[in-house]
This record gives sequence, structure tokens and C-alpha cells, in this order.
Amino acid sequence: MATKSSANGIADDELEPLADETARQAQRVVAAYAADADECRMLLSMLGIGPGVRTE
Repeated sequence: MATKSSANGIADDELEPLADETARQAQRVVAAYAADADECRMLLSMLGIGPGVRTE
């Protein structure tokens, strides 16, 4: 049986990695709204889409 990973009931094995283009678009949006570079790095890291975070 799959283990629930969060309050929304989605199991870890049901999650799929983001497509590269989707991750790049998300990075651009975060960068546009971040107050500064440190906040941008923190938010990207929290979302798992930071430049050094992706492993494929």
C-alpha cells in the first residue's frame, strides 16, 4: 500500500518529475516575483526546482 506524503492524500509513488520546460517556466516566474537573489534561491529550493536540485 502506498504511503501518503501529505495532507492532500497523494502518495509518493504517484508523483512525477516536472518536465524540463515546466521547471524552467516556474523558475522564471519565481525569479520575477522574488524580492532579491537570496529569496529566489530559497523559494526555488523549497519548490525543488533550484538549479542544483534537479537530478535526472
